[in-house]
Amino acid sequence: MTGRQEPYYLCYDGDFGLSGLAEAFALSPAPENARAALGLVTAKLDAYDREMPVDTFDHLSADQRSILGYDTSHDEWGYADDLRHDVRTLLEARLPDEAIRTVWRVAAGGVWDPAAHGMSTRDWLRCVEETCAARPPRKIPGRRPAPSRMWNARPPSADEVRDDVVAEIRSCRERPAGSRPSPDTLSALEEVAVHADPELAFRLFLRALKACSVRIDKERYDRFQVLGDRFGYHGFLIDTGLDVAWPPIDTARRDALWDFGLSRLAGQAHWEWHGSREDIWRAAEGDDVGQTPGSAAAVLLEDALRLLRSALPDAAVSALWSGASDWSGTGDGRDWLRLIADVCREQLREAVPTYRPVVAPARTELADLVLREVRETAPTVADKVVSPHWRPVPATEVMDALEHVVTRIDPDLGFRLFLRVLSHLRVSLTQEQYDRYQAIGERFGYGAYHVSDVDHLIGTG
Repeated sequence: MTGRQEPYYLCYDGDFGLSGLAEAFALSPAPENARAALGLVTAKLDAYDREMPVDTFDHLSADQRSILGYDTSHDEWGYADDLRHDVRTLLEARLPDEAIRTVWRVAAGGVWDPAAHGMSTRDWLRCVEETCAARPPRKIPGRRPAPSRMWNARPPSADEVRDDVVAEIRSCRERPAGSRPSPDTLSALEEVAVHADPELAFRLFLRALKACSVRIDKERYDRFQVLGDRFGYHGFLIDTGLDVAWPPIDTARRDALWDFGLSRLAGQAHWEWHGSREDIWRAAEGDDVGQTPGSAAAVLLEDALRLLRSALPDAAVSALWSGASDWSGTGDGRDWLRLIADVCREQLREAVPTYRPVVAPARTELADLVLREVRETAPTVADKVVSPHWRPVPATEVMDALEHVVTRIDPDLGFRLFLRVLSHLRVSLTQEQYDRYQAIGERFGYGAYHVSDVDHLIGTG
């Protein structure tokens, strides 16, 4: 089967379909009988409908839909339909009964084996399909499925990805016995990839790795994420439950897709923010997909320590934060930095007890480039005021503080805060300026979506 003929909107933030159901079984007590097992299926579907009721989605007007041909927010399928699609894919494929039984049993963590209760796995899957078919339809008349907002493309065809999925399954055979799923399981998964659907096979393969507690090295993990991106998965679908041999935390490694450190925290601060330990904690535990756990806290701590240990005056610290964020309620700037550092240390003690923070030497080779951009912008904001109705701070003080950070503390941190200040002050950019910022970001090793946070400022003057 090739799957849907239309692109679809919904992007789950975790596992879904048959592999998501198998996960629910693996995390639940073993059902006593088939009725109890189907009760778990119903509970999974009910939970989705409670969390994602179709009438809470925002939709385009009828005129907009007629122009585009689809609605940008459209959840016609829902969990029951995705699960039913997976089930029918297996049932209609040329797969031996034992292969279907093997992949289900392993993916479900051995919690529910229909054969132990007098029914074949095919019969069990038919019962699951009937349960899905009995659900009230989520379809809204007059709407067509929309491209996914996250990747805005059709799912790849089976032929485009089959070889890559099979290669990942086969590579597991090279691992020592006991550190991989059984050969029978791998053979069954390969049959699903070849004769049914490689996308479904990949999700079931991930479930098997998680159920068997197989440790994955970072190189393989990165390949999984690349495949997941092609399928439109949320990164958490791969992350959750997967045992990854993460490399040690390295604050010099730039592997975040978006902003990070103190500038990221500033970007999260807004007028409804409280500046509490809980606010800081949420930022400190916000590791990006693919980052070693604890990385977000470690980088934020390093930024805070750089400023705390510097000669930057307290008033300049406060001005810097006010210029980079939409929340100016910090009071004394250094007290604010001490609170940030304290929360980060607490988070790291809990998440990575063996980690010992070390402030790496600043990268100074780009200082002149960054300083040039700061000085070019300074005259254009000379008449602006940060937070004019609440603790007003002249923008000139913010720019002076930025220049101090760039020249005497850390050009990388200075550039990240500079980008935040541009957004906060709504500074109009030329395409040429933006291109230069992108080039600087690339040299610092920033992620793909870091500098693009300011692309909305191009041509706004």
